[in-house]
Amino acid sequence: MNAERFTIEQRARIHAALGDPARLAIVDTLVAGDAAPGELGAALELPTNLVAHHLKVLEAAGVVARTRSEGDRRRTYVRLRPEALASITTPALAGAERVVFVCTQNSARSQLAAAIWSRRSRVPALSAGTQPAERVHPRAVKIARRHGLDPAAWRTARLRDVVRRDDLLIAVCDNAYEQLDRETRLHWSIPDPAPADTDAGFEAAYAELADRIDRLVVAVGKG
Repeated sequence: MNAERFTIEQRARIHAALGDPARLAIVDTLVAGDAAPGELGAALELPTNLVAHHLKVLEAAGVVARTRSEGDRRRTYVRLRPEALASITTPALAGAERVVFVCTQNSARSQLAAAIWSRRSRVPALSAGTQPAERVHPRAVKIARRHGLDPAAWRTARLRDVVRRDDLLIAVCDNAYEQLDRETRLHWSIPDPAPADTDAGFEAAYAELADRIDRLVVAVGKG
């Protein structure tokens, strides 16, 4: 009974937190990608003190969580908690004709993301890097094969060599996101598995990419 009451109470807190128009707007913004508090304020035209208040309420309800940037350590990003997404309607992103996943070296996260996306959606996908490495990370190749993906043709590429004006850019690392200046982009703050260089780290990155892609494919359509 305690567990049942906790579940009902937690759901009630989530619904109560979403009952404010400003907080619902924040959640709508975060469905597609992560954002810094200042970016939320700018996008929604909310003053800093109100953004801080609303984020505190959402965080207490378990709707959002904060992570520190792996690039500029002074920055934090707000992300939705997956367990709260069942009651959230995904905003439509229909119209994207091609998706380009971007990370710094184009050696792991962006390669995995493009491969997962290509399995889930008919919208074409590519990957690229802002500072591409010479080769794809061996553990990314290993994890891809473990999940039935074919990395045989994977090559690193520089973003400016592949991107088109109408592409939907999705930055899957903080450093790449902070270097982009385009408006047609989303941000997924996914930890870099390369420094630890373990199968578990790359599996965690794969799992989060797959989860986010499953959500976004519904919004983009053409699944």
